[in-house]
Amino acid sequence: MVFIGNQDDKEIKYDKAILNRISRSTGHLKAVRRMVEDERDCSEVLIQLAAVKAELANTSKEILKRYVQDTIDDAVENKEPERIKEIGKAVDWFF
Repeated sequence: MVFIGNQDDKEIKYDKAILNRISRSTGHLKAVRRMVEDERDCSEVLIQLAAVKAELANTSKEILKRYVQDTIDDAVENKEPERIKEIGKAVDWFF
C-alpha cells in the first residue's frame, strides 16, 4: 500500500492500482493537450476526452467503494453507527 494524505488524522490507503489509474489518466490528458496544440480534428479530441472522463469516473468509483467499505468497517469495529452518515457526504461530493 501507498499512503497519501490523511482525513481526520486517519491515513488513507491507496494501492498501486489506483496510482497507476491516475497516472494513466494524466498521460491521456497530456495527450489531449498535445492534440489541441496540434489542432487535431475536434472529433478525435472529443473521443480522447471521453476516454479520460471514463477513466477518471472509474477511478473515482473505486476510491468511493473503498471509502464506503472502510467507513462501514470502522463504524462496526468501533461501535460508532453515526459514522455511516459520512458515507452520504462522500456520495454527495462524488455526484
